[in-house]
Amino acid sequence: MADKGKLAIYWAASCGGCEISILAINEKILDVAAAFDIVFCPCIMDTKARDVEKMPDGTIDVCLFNGGIRTSEQEYMARLLRQKSKVLVAFGSCAQEGCIPGLANVTDRAEIFDAVYCTSASVDNPGRAVPQTETRVNGFLLSLPVFYDTVRTLGQTVPVDYYLPGCPPEAPRIWDAIVAILEGKLPAPGSVIGAQTTVCDECPRQRNEKKVKAFKRTWQIIPDEDTCLLEQGLLCCGPATRAGCDARCPRVNSPCIGCYGPNAGVQDQGARLMTALASVIDSQDPAEIDRIISEGIPDPVGTFYRFSLANSLLRRAAKVPDEQRHELPLPKAAGAQE
Repeated sequence: MADKGKLAIYWAASCGGCEISILAINEKILDVAAAFDIVFCPCIMDTKARDVEKMPDGTIDVCLFNGGIRTSEQEYMARLLRQKSKVLVAFGSCAQEGCIPGLANVTDRAEIFDAVYCTSASVDNPGRAVPQTETRVNGFLLSLPVFYDTVRTLGQTVPVDYYLPGCPPEAPRIWDAIVAILEGKLPAPGSVIGAQTTVCDECPRQRNEKKVKAFKRTWQIIPDEDTCLLEQGLLCCGPATRAGCDARCPRVNSPCIGCYGPNAGVQDQGARLMTALASVIDSQDPAEIDRIISEGIPDPVGTFYRFSLANSLLRRAAKVPDEQRHELPLPKAAGAQE
């Protein structure tokens, strides 16, 4: 027992699916239990930040950190767990790429608070009250974490040793990573654990010459089960997405949505996907090309950067100065990150 490693699992700005995905390794979870003591996991244990603070630096052998950095509390925990961990793994798409929470980078804190707390159809808030970082109630000072304007990835916040992509990571890839850790066969620090090729390389569908006259939504057609989905006009992200999922979506007639992030050597997944789609549009007429794109891709950001906006070259939309807003200004805590 004295030789067992120490494992930490933390959940930041994410849906929580990554914690559940760990259980998908089924009975192999017993091997994990034999190799590691879980010393910190707020999802399943009554452990607190102060418990981690008391640990000597480097006490934790492996920390699986899932979720992006949306608040000051999450940033603090990222820095704390980096300090206390020998190996820090960005576990899942939210930690690696920003994922769905990162799509909020098309707006900012003021607009998010306005939509959630003031203008939503389910809210009755004539005074436009919004959360404050500090509030006094009956003489007591209550505080909340600072809600940042911008979602950042774990790697944009602290140094990360390894990345395990996926929304969530598939069980075989999780097990591959665990075995690599236990056997000391990890790749170079900073590497993505997993395949280096694309989903197309794992996809069994037949590929021919791609000539697309229109992009279709998934509800508009029943696709042929053997032919490349992109050739059938369905917007499949396979050409721009890292392999590792065994092409699970295309195998059941659903196009890849890009959750495993960019494949090796690609800096911006959205730009890579745009390039791939541009090469298959069967037209030389600018007006027809505009029509094909506008009618078939009504949500370009959500299509090209569904999982990777926060980690892309774009990162976020341009900020609007407060003086140009009509909303009530929000307080900003001293030293808060933008």
